[in-house]
Amino acid sequence: MTLLRLALAQLNPTVGDLDGNAALVRAWCHRAAGAGAHLAVFPEMVLPGYPVEDLVFRESFLAASRTGLTRLAADLTDDGLGELAVAVGYLDADGPARVSAEADRRAGPRNALALLHRGRVVCRYFKHHLPNYGVFDEDRYFVAGDTLAVARIGPRGEAVDVAFTVCEDLWQPGGPFATAGAAGVGLVLTINGSPYELAKDDVRLPLVAARAAEAGAAVAYVNLVGGQDELVFDGDSMIVDAGGQLLARAPQFTEHLLLHDLDLPAAHPDAPTGEVGGMRVQRVQLPIDLPAPAGAPAYGGVAERLTDEAEVWRALVLGLRDYVRKNGFGSVVLGLSGGIDSSVAAAIAVDALGAAHVVGVSMPSQHSSGHSRTDAAELAKRTGLDFRTEPIQPMVDAFLANLSLSGLAVENLQARVRGVILMSLSNQEGHLVLSSGNKSELAVGYTTLYGDSVGGFNPIKDVPKTMVWRLARWRNEAAAAAGEVPPIPERSITKEPSAELRPGQKDTDSLPPYEVLDPLLADYVDGDLGRDGLVEAGHDPDTVDRVLAMVDAAEYKRRQSAPGTKISIKAFGRDRRLPLTNRFRDTRPTSRL
Repeated sequence: MTLLRLALAQLNPTVGDLDGNAALVRAWCHRAAGAGAHLAVFPEMVLPGYPVEDLVFRESFLAASRTGLTRLAADLTDDGLGELAVAVGYLDADGPARVSAEADRRAGPRNALALLHRGRVVCRYFKHHLPNYGVFDEDRYFVAGDTLAVARIGPRGEAVDVAFTVCEDLWQPGGPFATAGAAGVGLVLTINGSPYELAKDDVRLPLVAARAAEAGAAVAYVNLVGGQDELVFDGDSMIVDAGGQLLARAPQFTEHLLLHDLDLPAAHPDAPTGEVGGMRVQRVQLPIDLPAPAGAPAYGGVAERLTDEAEVWRALVLGLRDYVRKNGFGSVVLGLSGGIDSSVAAAIAVDALGAAHVVGVSMPSQHSSGHSRTDAAELAKRTGLDFRTEPIQPMVDAFLANLSLSGLAVENLQARVRGVILMSLSNQEGHLVLSSGNKSELAVGYTTLYGDSVGGFNPIKDVPKTMVWRLARWRNEAAAAAGEVPPIPERSITKEPSAELRPGQKDTDSLPPYEVLDPLLADYVDGDLGRDGLVEAGHDPDTVDRVLAMVDAAEYKRRQSAPGTKISIKAFGRDRRLPLTNRFRDTRPTSRL
């Protein structure tokens, strides 16, 4: 057996920042080398950032990624880190940026991994399985690889065989992991850009263990962390042995260096090459010394798992923080109504950015209740955010003096005046405007276009209403347990929700109760059940017909809504893409007499 000290670096890169991301890799390589690591491993596409989407089609971007990789290899040697083996994800190409015909799909852009050592690229691996579902569209961008790279690391007689894979290769049986097993490797490294979804961490460990069994080898999984537009990556890197036993696991939602000493079988001198298990095997030799590292790894262990509410909250905080930071905003502004949605959005913003960088604006009308004003002010007092009051009634009256409006048009006018105020503050002071419509409201169109939907980002866009309440209660309980002031006023949580655009208005005037609505929406939106399937699942037929009509009619509103952090299996936007012009309706079947 041979001891290999492995360092998994879950990092937060920025798409397009090739120099900044390379500097990040170099800094963490120093940490890995300082901890005595033999091999440092970085996530999928860490150099260009992930996902790069249509940047793939720019020849200049492809060239910059390839050049950046070569420069990184040289810089690591200049930094005195040449003896550290470094596996890093990057964008490569062995053909044109656009693959125009099936016959040309033998070459093109590649989702790639490179192994760096002593100033050069020792070997490259091209991702074999390309996901083309949900938020993934990799068959549009990349060409699949057909060769498994295996590095023999260490001096003769003590070397270990390490195979390399990328993300989706782990999620599909067969392919690289089956080939790795047939090739007799001792360790499979898998570098990942796996976006967060609620409870996805519960799926990963059994999956990694299953691939370890398939390969008959230990598996090391390293994942990105951080926000990129709607996506947020949670890290959750881990190492399992050949029997699937968990050895080490990193925390979620934070950069982390996971170190672990692995006892691996020595490489077999006659291990096969060429065609093995359905793929070609290409082997390289790294005859480096593997000195026994001094002391136990300092950053190992198994991180504690989070509750569902804690997990979602941290995802939303990180997603918002990185969207603001990476897009160059210094602060955010949002409307504070005293209701549950804006209160939770404000608390997320304060946790993400600090109270000094959050502006909350109360914009009461003649229909706003007294508790709406006081609850908004109370939240501001508890969190310390910059609180302002801008009454909208004089502005609404000015419009009505010049326009003949009534009913719903007057209700929507109030929301649009509020949107104008927020956008004006954004223009004047440079804030990013946050909207705070939850997933339930967006689903059924219970929102005013160019009114309460105004915003550059929506931190709770993918959060159903019932989950909004759960998050509020959890955040207050967490604050109390830490000896802090709970940020969200209790009345904001317990009072009946209302848009307050007309006297006595309640959400239930227009919608089923949220405890009825949310499970139905989950089955229709996330589960893609049709009308008959929804009724068979136990939903009331009349409620199904009513809700489906609202959801289908609101597609044009959702298409224009702000981006927001994805936490579910199917978020509006990247996940769920329906035509705006669409006459299909899944309606109640007509009886035949």
